[in-house]
Amino acid sequence: MFLIFGSDSLAIRLAEWIGARSRVRIIGLAEQLVPMNDVEIVALPTEMELHEMPLPEVNPTAILLLDEIICDHDPVKELKNRWPNTPILSTIDVEGAERISIEDLTTSAIQDRLRSIDRKQGASEVLRRLSDEEDAKILIVCHDNPDPDALASALAMKHLCDSLGHSSTIIHGGMIEHQQNRAMVKLLEMDIRKLILDWEIEDLLNESDVVICVDFSHPGANNILPSTCVPHIVIDHHPSEVRPAGDVILVRSEFAATSSLIASVIMNSGVEMNSNVATALAFGIRTDTLGFTRSFNAVDLRALSWLGAWIDWDLMRSFESPPRTQEVLSIFKQALKDATLDDGLMLVPISEMADRDALSQVADFLLPTEGVEIVVSYGVRMSKVILSARSTSENVHLGKILSKTFAKGSAGGHKELAGGQIPFEELDCDNAEEAMLSITKILKSAFGSE
Repeated sequence: MFLIFGSDSLAIRLAEWIGARSRVRIIGLAEQLVPMNDVEIVALPTEMELHEMPLPEVNPTAILLLDEIICDHDPVKELKNRWPNTPILSTIDVEGAERISIEDLTTSAIQDRLRSIDRKQGASEVLRRLSDEEDAKILIVCHDNPDPDALASALAMKHLCDSLGHSSTIIHGGMIEHQQNRAMVKLLEMDIRKLILDWEIEDLLNESDVVICVDFSHPGANNILPSTCVPHIVIDHHPSEVRPAGDVILVRSEFAATSSLIASVIMNSGVEMNSNVATALAFGIRTDTLGFTRSFNAVDLRALSWLGAWIDWDLMRSFESPPRTQEVLSIFKQALKDATLDDGLMLVPISEMADRDALSQVADFLLPTEGVEIVVSYGVRMSKVILSARSTSENVHLGKILSKTFAKGSAGGHKELAGGQIPFEELDCDNAEEAMLSITKILKSAFGSE
């Protein structure tokens, strides 16, 4: 969390900005503070000494001293006595704090500095939380039908947890069907459990000391966890309009893959890397960026560069080019036969979907087609319509459109890549034929082709 001392307009603007992304507490004078969403507000009647103030029990990611409301003779010394490893930034000319000048720096520049601190401190928060436990049972949860990024992230977190002396279990809901995903699990000899029944997850949650979510941030939305579950650690790179709940929230949308984010955690841990984990993480980064042809950041390149010393390129090629099944070829045949194109929108209904993960392969294959800006492939599986969407349009954010269209958390994603699982009841349908007709009409309306 971030801790702000101050109540002027700069303090309030920064508190609101941080609150939309992370946990923040602002301590200021009651006569100046105003109500703010997602901000913990401590309104003081007057200036006080630090020990008199309601302070958080956790170590803050950073402290912003923006007003002279701490009455101690040396406020920075008092802050450092309490939190010796926390960076202190101040607009006040006080010894021991990093000086930020509102004359020289805009709010935006201060925010950039906070992002930098947040990235560095975030990894430390995860490591500190895991180090607080001793010989713990740790449950690592992937989203349903985990992709290479989720599988690699889970494997890397298991490696980290086991290296710290804990015992860990990886679980997921749904299926692992994509050839690349199956190849990863087989070749890496991943010990990963598929859960189906509610009592199975409840038993595991009751037995576990720490629950970690990787590559998703909200229990109950496209994952096996009950919606009431509050995990201990959340690590994800997907943007979220609603701040996730949990003890340690490491959600950083500037990373193009959760694999990059977890690589940065291990980079700061002192835990020894190995070839299997490094190769899996590198593959997770490559798949989530389409071989760095889709949006990525310097932090992803830094992670991949660090992993490079351990990558087994022969193993990587085995992930990338596993044998394609006859079922997948059948789905491609359906897709080429039934796809429709209208004003840049290609809809690809798959009436006989033997392999769920072939949808994403179809969408990736058809996107680089002349006249196509958006591809949505979809089919029915277990009383749900499964969606996989891709886009090259600068004017379209697939994730926002799908999450708005299907408002129960059953769809969403990035600007250029998204997906969903829409239950029949949400479509008010009783069978697959009705559901496919309904989803086709909804998609045409959502993307403005009807």
